[in-house]
Amino acid sequence: MKKNLFASVILLCISFTGWAQTKFDFNAACFQAYQDITKLKTKTGQLQIQKLQLQQPDNLIPVLLENYIDFYTLFLNEDPSDYTRLFPQFQERLDRVEAGNSNSPFYLYSQAVIRMQRAMVQVKFGNFWDAGWECRRAFLLLKENRKKFPQFSLNDLWFGALEAVIGTVPKGFKWITNLFGMKGSLTEGMRKVRNFANSNDATAKQFFNESAFVYTYLLYYFENKKEESLGYIIQKKLDLVNNHLHAFMAANLALNNKDAERTKSIIHHLNKSPEYLKLSVWDFQLGYAHLYHLETTEAIQYFSEYTSQFKGKFYLKDVYQKMSWAYYLQGNLKEANAHKQLAISKGSTFSDADKKALKDAKSKNWPNNILLKARLLNDGGYHLDALKQFAGKSSNDFNKEEERLEFAYRLARIYDDLGKKEDAIKNYLIAIRLGENRREYYAARAALQIGQIYEERGEKALAIEYYQKCINMEDHEYKDSLDQRAKSGIARCTGN
Repeated sequence: MKKNLFASVILLCISFTGWAQTKFDFNAACFQAYQDITKLKTKTGQLQIQKLQLQQPDNLIPVLLENYIDFYTLFLNEDPSDYTRLFPQFQERLDRVEAGNSNSPFYLYSQAVIRMQRAMVQVKFGNFWDAGWECRRAFLLLKENRKKFPQFSLNDLWFGALEAVIGTVPKGFKWITNLFGMKGSLTEGMRKVRNFANSNDATAKQFFNESAFVYTYLLYYFENKKEESLGYIIQKKLDLVNNHLHAFMAANLALNNKDAERTKSIIHHLNKSPEYLKLSVWDFQLGYAHLYHLETTEAIQYFSEYTSQFKGKFYLKDVYQKMSWAYYLQGNLKEANAHKQLAISKGSTFSDADKKALKDAKSKNWPNNILLKARLLNDGGYHLDALKQFAGKSSNDFNKEEERLEFAYRLARIYDDLGKKEDAIKNYLIAIRLGENRREYYAARAALQIGQIYEERGEKALAIEYYQKCINMEDHEYKDSLDQRAKSGIARCTGN
């Protein structure tokens, strides 16, 4: 009797051990789920994962894919209740992956991706120290995986991205990368990402949704190749109707590239199926797009919808400030002042834009009407309409020193966008002279813009001079973000 019982226990243990053995099998069914998830068809992806977990309980790839869903949900919507519910599962999935087959190239890679996703979510919820440690661990895991599996090209996508970003960390945050022992290079990092994004090998094609997103953003913001970045979207024929991740990217880049009409068009043509992750960011982007054309009623409508749905804190102060501007332009000072107060009380100051919004909201003064309209029109890509705001005007028409400074800067930006580079440089230099010792960002941004003009001309020594001038200016708005862009410029010019 005891002998039979002992044998049964042994057989049960053997059976359980065999069942518990795990693998990383990125098979066709997993690939289909990945494709849907990276289009933000998260509801469809979740159903596929549930099937995979029943049919392939020993496969850890569905564990990784499920983390993608929670990552997109938390990163894009920033809902604290979702964070409380979903974030602990990141560690549970990491534990499961760490217990997997260490002979697979996906073993370390999956850990690195989960840690990077966790880091990006931590940033959105203000946990910057934890995010730094997660990035360091992900960086080291990818570095180890590249040594262990040099032919596994997927390593290069995220290792290259981290290498590029770390290589352009502004001075104010350099202590973090030094502390964490991470060294980067914009040139080397971009080379890795570019090669992977443009590769024809099977792995690169399989992960194209992700690589196109990463590469296009890096190209735009870190290499400052804006036209090439936007051209890549067209060249690769990205689906901006059925792939909401790519649509989000394209709409965002269009807005930042002063093409508000393009942003409107992308969002209005989206596939509205309920299987996609519901995002309030579409209202956010449409609010800005309409404000930039001085369509204040529509801007207020979309911003109001955004603030009623969005549960996060990033850019919330900035949105309330922009709503106050819209009401101000309508002549409704009661609502304008009410939204100024909301810009003070709501949101966070994690981003430079929110810090600026808070500073402006605390000011008792309102922007000069002409300067404000010119700024918004120029930001939306309506450059000739912006220039008309300054018809017959000179700096003598503005009484305050900060308004004369902004006039020079705004005029320079409009000329710059119209391709009149010499007129732009002339007015940028005036802005630097008037503002290099002031708190406003105009002088530092003017130096950055001159650096970009000279870089485009191939005059790298002059470009570096003005990028360095931007970095050398202290104690102004947008210091960290402008320093990072200037440092990226220097890295491009020197090949580092």
